[in-house]
Amino acid sequence: MNQGTNWDFPDPHTIACCPGPGDIDGLNHTNNGVYVRWCQDAGWSHSALLGLTLSDYQQLDRAMAIRRGEYDYLLATSLGEALILATWLVASNGLMTMERRFQLVRERDGATVLRGRWDLVCIEISSGRPRRMPPEFTAAYLPAVVPQGQQVLQQ
Repeated sequence: MNQGTNWDFPDPHTIACCPGPGDIDGLNHTNNGVYVRWCQDAGWSHSALLGLTLSDYQQLDRAMAIRRGEYDYLLATSLGEALILATWLVASNGLMTMERRFQLVRERDGATVLRGRWDLVCIEISSGRPRRMPPEFTAAYLPAVVPQGQQVLQQ
């Protein structure tokens, strides 16, 4: 990765992404839905690294569900282009909600091609109703939340 990358927050969790033939749309660039899928992949990867997998969610009958997703598509990407997707947890009320951010960067020049944001709410899987985060969630997620004031100014 380009050492000059200007991440929006410190210490990102990253995954490598590269658009394949099935990711390219009729405009000859990466389809917007692919970026959403990659964000989902990065979110699950980060959660697993923090110690909570889909299996854990099912066992606890709790999940962090996306209440709102927002994506800013800044630049197009092309077939075979090497990309790095970063994610962070940036806010939590410690009870039911969290905010996850994303930044997709083109590897060759460090340009940010996408920024995304999810507002998450803890739900009981069996009912779909909002619930407090169980102790397992607060123990895994809250220490990973970027402290306020550590956001880098967006370029």
